[in-house]
Amino acid sequence: METGASIQEMKELARKLNEAAKAYYQEDREIMSNLEYDALYDRLQELEKETGTVLAGSPTVSVGYEAVDSLPKETHESPMLSLDKTKDREVLRSFIGNHRTLLSWKLDGLTIVLTYEHGELQKAVTRGNGTTGEVITNNAKVFCNIPLKIPYQGRLVLRGEAIITYSDFEKINASIEDVDARYKNPRNLCSGSVRQLNNQITARRNVHFYAFSLVSAENVDMHNSREYQFQWLVSQGFEVVEYRMVTSETLDEAMDYFAEAISGNDFPSDGLVALYDDIAFGESLGRTAKFPRNAFAFKWADEIRETHLLEIEWSPSRTGLINPVAVFEPVELEGTTVSRASVHNVSIVKELELGIGDVIQVYKANMIIPQIAENLTRSRKLIIPDQCPACGQEAKVIRENEVEALYCMNPDCAAKKIKAFTLFVSRDAMNIDGLSEATLEKFIARGYIHDFGDIFEIEKYRNEITSMEGFGEKSFDNLLASLEKARETTLPRVIYSLGIANIGLANAKVICRYFDDDLEKIRHAQTDEIGAIDGIGPVIAQNMTGYFAKEENNRKLDHLLSHLIIQKEEISGEQILAGMNFVITGSVEHFANRGEVKTLIESMGGKVTGSVTGKTNYLINNDTTSNSSKNKKAKELGVPIISEMEFLKMTGKA
Repeated sequence: METGASIQEMKELARKLNEAAKAYYQEDREIMSNLEYDALYDRLQELEKETGTVLAGSPTVSVGYEAVDSLPKETHESPMLSLDKTKDREVLRSFIGNHRTLLSWKLDGLTIVLTYEHGELQKAVTRGNGTTGEVITNNAKVFCNIPLKIPYQGRLVLRGEAIITYSDFEKINASIEDVDARYKNPRNLCSGSVRQLNNQITARRNVHFYAFSLVSAENVDMHNSREYQFQWLVSQGFEVVEYRMVTSETLDEAMDYFAEAISGNDFPSDGLVALYDDIAFGESLGRTAKFPRNAFAFKWADEIRETHLLEIEWSPSRTGLINPVAVFEPVELEGTTVSRASVHNVSIVKELELGIGDVIQVYKANMIIPQIAENLTRSRKLIIPDQCPACGQEAKVIRENEVEALYCMNPDCAAKKIKAFTLFVSRDAMNIDGLSEATLEKFIARGYIHDFGDIFEIEKYRNEITSMEGFGEKSFDNLLASLEKARETTLPRVIYSLGIANIGLANAKVICRYFDDDLEKIRHAQTDEIGAIDGIGPVIAQNMTGYFAKEENNRKLDHLLSHLIIQKEEISGEQILAGMNFVITGSVEHFANRGEVKTLIESMGGKVTGSVTGKTNYLINNDTTSNSSKNKKAKELGVPIISEMEFLKMTGKA
């Protein structure tokens, strides 16, 4: 290859690699697989050796990216370099030679530098770009296992990795209702947790810190041994990364241990680190422009399997993006059976030249996330759909920032309205168990659900659903039982479940009572009539009449009603609280929860809101003298603050 062409290729490789690194380190997103990144990086190194040229800005001589501006920046006392790496055990063996070497996990989290003075944690700074990092001291103080005070009273500087375990990652992700807001992997979650502006959020994330390098400790004899440094750090209360002491002769046994252990680890790791034990010898070797010469990284060779591509599923999301997912003949990878992998966007589909029936190679990035490594046959026999699978309307390929992706162009697509379906199945609405937001999103993406009524017809997709991952016969039967139970409901629940703006369950009950639970009267009511109902007002009235003015909304409601048995809500006792507005705060003693208090108030004609305003008649709080924000607001507005017992006496329930 001519030098000019090589230089041009190097420029293009550097651009791609830097773009990928910026996305990964600065923006916590991935735009290419680890396998692809490593291949491009190796190619760039090869060209640099061939040409004898290293371009400014090459990722082989620069480290990371500038820290984001959301946290204070600070320059590291000594630069934090990357490590040279290999996937070949023999290359690692050659590096080790006869030197005693610490072989430890290469944890996949966020590198942090800690500084202690006079026995107390003074400063914590992220790696950033290797020269400048972000100050996250307050956040580090709420990590699970960082000692705030240590016996050593001198100045100590050490480095380590902040991580979140797989089990905590799963728990935290499961608690995030918005599917699109969930984190893709533990590293992204850890990065977002460590760099919070509010350390209360960090404290809830169970971040752990594992030391892997002692930078300096004044006036402490470390016996010229990295292992001694690790042991000394343990004596100070730190947890250090697990390691084995090896030479080239004992390397295999240790490597076999790590290779077997990784499948059962609860923490993310993307390889191993080899570090010479002899401190003086290691430091005498110096460094290259990017790498220290006393350490070497080993990355696991990806386990790659060949299989056949069966189909591409196009999965719509609430943003309108339609994601391609490769479905292939199941293969065993890293101890689990894998049959699906995200292809991310149309650009990658085209780059891989995918076609149904192609022979593809698949692997797990960092032994976790299934990816397509290569398409061996490249038939290009794949048609990009021009219709959204969820709504059947136009789908269009749009190019942004050099990346092509498929989008649904229908603003009323069911997939874009996942929140409406989530509200519909919620406890205060139709109360349907077994339909989480993630499950609804899957059903909508596959075209099983287009409107609310379709949910009650889901049984016709039994075979397809029970073959879905994580949704067997038992789960499906439980869902059908829940749907059967939900068929018998009340009109206020139905009205609330429609998701009409500003109409909560309490407002729905007031409106239904006014019209004596006659849906046809509600459908044809005028705005002025609804707005005149006590506690409703013109905004809610306009939203209600505007909803029923649309023919499509009425059609969908009729479809839903064909599956329901509407029962008139029982009104217990006298409506002695009619027209009154209540706010409930604090703990309750005579009820199981505040929801029971709310139910009682509404059954007596009252209304419960979430905040104290000039329209509030009573604030119920057993701690009537507290300085809570609601108590303060009530006092400012002259709203009576009553205890639970006073409320019970008011209603004749005491």
